[in-house]
Amino acid sequence: MKNDGMGLFDLAERKLAWVDKRQGLLAQNIANANSPGYVAKDLQPFAKLLAQSMPDMAVTNAAHMTGTSSVGRTDPMIRPSERAPDGNAVSIETEMTKVADDASTQALVTNLYHKYLGLFRIAIGK
Repeated sequence: MKNDGMGLFDLAERKLAWVDKRQGLLAQNIANANSPGYVAKDLQPFAKLLAQSMPDMAVTNAAHMTGTSSVGRTDPMIRPSERAPDGNAVSIETEMTKVADDASTQALVTNLYHKYLGLFRIAIGK
């Protein structure tokens, strides 16, 4: 089996690294919820990050249709809809929702990783 860097293990590792980095940013946002003038930060959606790292599809026949690369929203940074009088634009509710979302994603990716390892163990007879 060819390991071109985009196998399931690599994809799971990249997704977990993205979740880890995002959790750090979300923790920073929550820690600065009372800092005057602080604006919440976020990462690009993982799907967009992944699409940027994928090679362009080669057209090997003139009859092939060209695809589109529109993934997720166009602006990865969410603009704050409300600001406190001191200029702070962190919504604890929004940040906590993102934290919970990331925890679910981490559990899902970790579960898939373990299931895939289990399939390998079955295949080699262990």
